[in-house]
Amino acid sequence: MNRIDKLFLIRKTNILSVFFTAGYPSIDSTFRIINDLSKAGVDMIEIGMPFSDPLADGPVIQKSSETALHNGMNTKLLFRQLSDIRKTVDIPLLLMGYLNPVLKFGMENFCHICAETGIDGVILPDLPPEIYLDQFSRLFEKYKLFNIFLITPQANEERIRIIDSVSNGFVYLVSSNSITGIKGDFTEYQTSYFKRIKDMKLKNPGLIGFGISDRHTFAKACNMADGAIIGSAFVRMLGETGGGSENIRKFVDDLRN
Repeated sequence: MNRIDKLFLIRKTNILSVFFTAGYPSIDSTFRIINDLSKAGVDMIEIGMPFSDPLADGPVIQKSSETALHNGMNTKLLFRQLSDIRKTVDIPLLLMGYLNPVLKFGMENFCHICAETGIDGVILPDLPPEIYLDQFSRLFEKYKLFNIFLITPQANEERIRIIDSVSNGFVYLVSSNSITGIKGDFTEYQTSYFKRIKDMKLKNPGLIGFGISDRHTFAKACNMADGAIIGSAFVRMLGETGGGSENIRKFVDDLRN
């Protein structure tokens, strides 16, 4: 059974997934950050593959991608750095990025090395479900790799049902139509959107992402979905502090408690 499915069987609420950019703040920090997050008690980790043109990302994550690329991070190096990660970490690990670098790497090669490395899922926001089904779903199934799709507030019920039907693990509920970033409280429109998704009783659990930045927004998101994903606030902390073990533990504790 995929570790993502195991997680949602064991833990039904308040799931915390944390995103950070591989190769940031330093080229050799990725392995350590994953281990520190796991020890701090997060439920799942999304490892960002830096890209030169991250259209869906806000300034914090854009800057982290730019720095990571300048540091020398690339897909081959990331896989080398993660080659022994399953000796110390047993929570679900996902890679998140854009389709173009994966296609350049080779989709089957990418899926194969993900499976060898112990990666459980992939999030490619610019990969439409139709293209996935037509060209790549067999590869993902072959390597037992989950592909996670995003649902946005403007999606109608038919579109949401289609995304849910082709998804594995969970669906990523984008909280707004804007780029990633640290925002304030949820609006009435967003709250209504989350309620609409919840009332549809999708087959997949849902995690809310974009705009989760502190204990309040995390708790509120968990009341409207199965959990939440935090990215920009964590990446900003890494940039400001260097992301030592104690800083990571405190960051997670402040979200949970």
